[in-house]
Amino acid sequence: MSTTIEKISKKSFISKLNYDWKCNRFLLLMSLPGLIMIALFAYYPMVGIVTAFQNYSLFLGIKGSEWIGFDNFVRFFNDPNFFRIIKNTFVLGLFNLLWSFPAPIILALLINEVIHPKIKRFIQTATYLPYFISIVVIVGIMKSMFSGTGIVNELLANFGVEPIQFFNESSYFRSLYVGSGIWQEIGYSSILYLAAITGIDSEMYEAAKMDGCSKFKQIFHITLPSLRPTIITLLILSIGGIVSVGFDKILLMYSPATYDVADVISTYVYRKGIIDQDYGFSSAIGLFNSLVSIVFVFGANYFSRKLLKESLW
Repeated sequence: MSTTIEKISKKSFISKLNYDWKCNRFLLLMSLPGLIMIALFAYYPMVGIVTAFQNYSLFLGIKGSEWIGFDNFVRFFNDPNFFRIIKNTFVLGLFNLLWSFPAPIILALLINEVIHPKIKRFIQTATYLPYFISIVVIVGIMKSMFSGTGIVNELLANFGVEPIQFFNESSYFRSLYVGSGIWQEIGYSSILYLAAITGIDSEMYEAAKMDGCSKFKQIFHITLPSLRPTIITLLILSIGGIVSVGFDKILLMYSPATYDVADVISTYVYRKGIIDQDYGFSSAIGLFNSLVSIVFVFGANYFSRKLLKESLW
């Protein structure tokens, strides 16, 4: 009985494939180059995960390197820098989430309330432009502005404040990192929210005006509830990225003087893998980071589905 059911299911599956090929063969052929690129550059490199369980050597390769199991993970958990790195990663990720996530929502709400179309276009363009500036250029501008002789210290000197070495003091690193990230990405991130706002039925606002609702009440009772699916989806993805703090920007900003707050998992992987050439150990740290991100995404999706009845899947 089970064999006949399996045969029927196989036949139905094959017939569906044939039907799909006949109807969508041109679309499938058009998507083939993209699928090949994804396979080559996204999935094929995942073979390198094996090095996390090896004492990997460039000369011996994956096949010739010694298999050591979970020794690299045990070594990382026993590393004296382990708690500092984990703490810095989570704190910086949480700060970034708390400040950077609501910023584009607020900007989108403000832009939506601008009546004059030219002013609206100017604000959108002005806030989008920083996103297209290279991280290297942005950090260079920051270091110029916040240096000992930069414009910020010159302004502080007018109030009798001594020059501050912002990039050499740990207490300023997180504020500089999060603040510059908001300035760079707030305009680009607001595009999704603006697109969702334009899809809201205008008759709802007209009915609210007839009932005497102010602008704030319209935002809280119409706009934000309509944005809820978009906000929840992006929030789940952002929670998954808490431990994936931007490597390139931190690498350009930090120094040994700020390691106590700036050294995160990604920068530690860079130092161990590229500088110290400890490839197996750095692969184990990177794999640990990826697994934690997956757990965060699934956890955020689960609680969102249970509490808010909205989720990615």
